[in-house]
Amino acid sequence: MQLEERSVGDVTVIKVTGDITLSSGGDVMLKDKVQSLLQQGKKKLLLDLGTVAYVDSGGLGQLVQCNVTASKNGGALKLLNMTKRLNDLLVLTKLASIFDSHDSEDAAVKSFS
Repeated sequence: MQLEERSVGDVTVIKVTGDITLSSGGDVMLKDKVQSLLQQGKKKLLLDLGTVAYVDSGGLGQLVQCNVTASKNGGALKLLNMTKRLNDLLVLTKLASIFDSHDSEDAAVKSFS
């Protein structure tokens, strides 16, 4: 898994490429990245998941944990460009309601205001 970070105004966009799985260590990479950004004072985080093909239970748990960590630190974590497979997984596990997700980066960035 690879993580690319860029800023759009005061929103930090994290593009996730690859699978978010326990076996690949992607779950830990994501957790470390979110914690690092929050410690730097970056509170508006947008995860671009458009190129994520697969998320296992460990990865799903880490997405939830990142969301909780952001909230506890006065920030917000939102999801962008979710694949149909990931969206279906969130609906099936009844986790879709805890995430704010968007299909357009522009709309997602504006939703932070």
